[in-house]
Amino acid sequence: MTVPDDPLGAWTGRLLRLGVGISPDDARKFVHDLYAQAQSDLDDERAKADFEREE
Repeated sequence: MTVPDDPLGAWTGRLLRLGVGISPDDARKFVHDLYAQAQSDLDDERAKADFEREE
């Protein structure tokens, strides 16, 4: 299931090992959505820091 150079694969595998009841597709979608939200939050923090630095 894990593809080399796949940043989501390791986390998807960890999520699947936590318990039963989640499909691999659902686990991958959850990890993808979580990763995308975290990246968006970091982008927002950087933009805010850049704005404050410029003032």
